[in-house]
Amino acid sequence: MSEIAIQATEVSKRFRIYHERNQSIKAMVLRRRRGVYEEFWALKDISLEIPKASTYGLIGENGSGKSTLLKCFAKILVPDGGSVSSKGSISALLELGAGFHPELSGRENVFLNGAILGISSAELNRKFDEIVDFSGIERFIDTPVKNYSSGMYVRLGFSVAINVSPDILLVDEVLAVGDAEFQQRCANKFQELKSSGCTIVVVSHAMEMIKNLCDHAAWMEHGQLKAHGEAQDIIEMYLRQVAHNTGEPYVEPKPEPEPEHIAP
Repeated sequence: MSEIAIQATEVSKRFRIYHERNQSIKAMVLRRRRGVYEEFWALKDISLEIPKASTYGLIGENGSGKSTLLKCFAKILVPDGGSVSSKGSISALLELGAGFHPELSGRENVFLNGAILGISSAELNRKFDEIVDFSGIERFIDTPVKNYSSGMYVRLGFSVAINVSPDILLVDEVLAVGDAEFQQRCANKFQELKSSGCTIVVVSHAMEMIKNLCDHAAWMEHGQLKAHGEAQDIIEMYLRQVAHNTGEPYVEPKPEPEPEHIAP
């Protein structure tokens, strides 16, 4: 039996959708009532085991709870019910460049962003050249990031998060950053992490990418686990359901050719 990297046990997460919110205590006193809201369950009793060294995809329509579950894995969100346990260090590619200070240089923001991700100064010093080289913005590393293009900004954030050699990597729809060459570097890096035994959990709507990258997948619908198993089987089930819902005939997707390796 394979070792488990992440285990979710009956995980539920609830949010409040406000229809009328009091902006102050004074407003609450004058209205003589609290804010009016309804409860929305983004996740409901999700139980899932992700094996160590596997590559696992989370698929489903927008609003199905994929990103919420990923944030529970990353411990950004605390479940209202159930529990999540994990083994090993976690790096999350969720909001690239979160915590970057616009007035600081790229160099300074590498250390700032790395500290937010829980990376030690010693490791950042050791990995700094690799991070900058991977991002492809060596020439501008001492320029304030407020002068960066949006592409440069997210490339640097991506490079910091992906070059820290985590035991578990969580990825949420950030695989399309940068130009074609940078995307190829990212694909190569994911294959390298996969070969090294890193557990990777990916949220994406790109079914071919999920099929090519992932061993297993889970299909989520309205905050509940619809099905899980071999990635190819789950993707086919999901696409057939999408075709049924839209009234379009199901067409078996053609596999993409294997990309050529591009050295970083």
